[in-house]
This record gives sequence, structure tokens and C-alpha cells, in this order.
Amino acid sequence: MEFGIFLLGAVFGDDDPGAALQTAADAVRCAEDAGFDEAWIAEHHFMSYGTCPSAITFAGHALGATSRITVGTAVSVLSTAHPVALAEQTRMLDRLSGGRFALGVGRGGPWVDLEVFGTGIDAYEHHFTERLDLLLASLTGDRVHGNGPSLPFREVPLTPPVLTRPHPPVTLACTSEETATLAAARGLPILLGMHATDEEKTRTIAAYDRAAARTGSAPPAGHTSTVVAHVAADRASAVDELRSSLPHWLAPGLAGYIPVDDRPRRPRDPVAYAELLCDLHPIGDPAYCIDRLRTGIATTGVDRVLMLVEGGGSRASTLATIERLGAEVLPVLRESRPNPG
Repeated sequence: MEFGIFLLGAVFGDDDPGAALQTAADAVRCAEDAGFDEAWIAEHHFMSYGTCPSAITFAGHALGATSRITVGTAVSVLSTAHPVALAEQTRMLDRLSGGRFALGVGRGGPWVDLEVFGTGIDAYEHHFTERLDLLLASLTGDRVHGNGPSLPFREVPLTPPVLTRPHPPVTLACTSEETATLAAARGLPILLGMHATDEEKTRTIAAYDRAAARTGSAPPAGHTSTVVAHVAADRASAVDELRSSLPHWLAPGLAGYIPVDDRPRRPRDPVAYAELLCDLHPIGDPAYCIDRLRTGIATTGVDRVLMLVEGGGSRASTLATIERLGAEVLPVLRESRPNPG
């Protein structure tokens, strides 16, 4: 069982986006000191929901500033990034970090990013599997060529050699049974979003298991669940703090998702979404957080939990949450982990 933090570089109200990004960078070092195993960063473009436009660039910076913790991307968006370029960066970080980099990838959404970066809606709607397969081929071999309909190219050599075999760890973000089936067919573990209930995450993993059984795929290293985590003196205080802070992040942030083709879109209600997150996740005193995390792990069977720690809406709250989770929650969870075998 691995425990990590999940970061967006979230901007609350009139906060400075640069300061939010710096807080996220400092949070990784804080998480390493607090005893977390991993830190993963999200990627967003042209919005305040998250201020990191390149998760893999952030990961490179964080790896250089730390010595033990694994750093991952949650996620690098394959609909806008060229798979070979992303693989080259992954190979380099795998080598330079001594195997401490984990690549999370996903389809992304039908957003204006597709227009800006020139990949178009087809990369999102029709060519994701081709792009994923090209990424995996570029991580496992010394040479690669493109033989798909959207990215054809002649064979080229790849450098540097990967350190982690058969390839650096790759996790696929999953919000549907279709994506779970694709991940199972490729032998990739999945990353489950913080908007889903434990029961929904369990059903997605069950769909994955059924698909893996049909294809005979070997079990992957383990699936990942994302949650919101916030520690206070008691459950009521923790929920009140997030009810006060989360809508100031969610309202302008969620409005920043602009469809590439101006298709109609109904954004989430920020207050209702904040209530949902408070209801689902380990938000409370340490004992409540421990119990909620134990229940989620037992229900879903995941092997990694990533905790969004920025919900309090300030630098001080983010760093204090990491420190309290590390001091008062993680030791108890680690003591209760079952012995292997």
C-alpha cells in the first residue's frame, strides 16, 4: 500500500497563480519530510482550476528537489501531447531520478486545448488507443515507428535507455468501463477520480478484472484512488473549513473548461460539488480520516491512495495538512497494513 499527495496548484479567489504553483512545489518536499511515498501533480491549461500546464515538467523539478519520494503525473494528457515526445521525457526522468518517476496518462476532455495545440477533436474522440499504444511502444523498445492512421512516421532510435523494466510505471486515468477494458488489455493499472464513490470505484475495478480475465492479462502493480484529505480538530470543523474554501476554487476553475467546438456544456455546481467531496472523503479529525481511508481501501482494493491536500485554500493550510497527515494518520494506516502472504 502506497500513500501520496495529489496536487493541482489550485488558485483560490484572487490568489497569485505563480504563488500557488510554488506552494505545490514546496508541498512535494513537505510530503517527503512527512513520510509520504509519492506526490502526483495534475495538468491543466488555460484555467485556474490548476496552474500546472505541464505535469511532466513539474515532476522533473520536484524530482530534482527531493531524494526519496516518487513523483507522478496525474495526468499527462495524451490527446494533446505527442506520445513519442512524452515517452522520451519519461525515459529521461526515469534514468535521472533512479526510477522515482511514475507516468500517469489520460484522454483528457474535448476542451479548447485540442484547438490550441493542433491535435483536434479526433485525437480525443478516435485516436486515443493509437496514441496510448505508441507511447507504450516508445517506452519499451530502442526504436519506434508510427504505423497508425493519425501519427505515421519512419522508424527512429530512442534515447536514453530506460532504467525501469519492462518500462517505467504507467497508470491510465479511468472514468468509464471502456477505458477500464482498454487498460486491462494493455496490463496497465488505473487511476480513479475523486468525484467517484467507493462503490463506483469498485464497479470500475470489477469491469477491469472482467476484461483482464477475458484477455488473460497479467495483474498490474495496483490501482490508484484519489481522495480529498483535510485534518482539523473534529469532523464538523474540517467540513466547515472546506465548505468555506472549496467553492472559491471550484466556481472559476470549473468554468474554465471550454469545449473545443462550442458544444453545449453544463458545468458542475461548485457548492454542490464541494458538498459531495466533503461527504465522500477523509475530512475530519485524524481518527475519522483513518477510518474513512481504511474503509475506502478495504472496499475498493486499491493499492495506492493519493490525497488532495490543497482544499483548505491557503499555503499554510496545505502544508499543515500534509504534516498532520504524516504525523497522525499515515503511521496508523501503515501499522494496520496486512502482512504479505
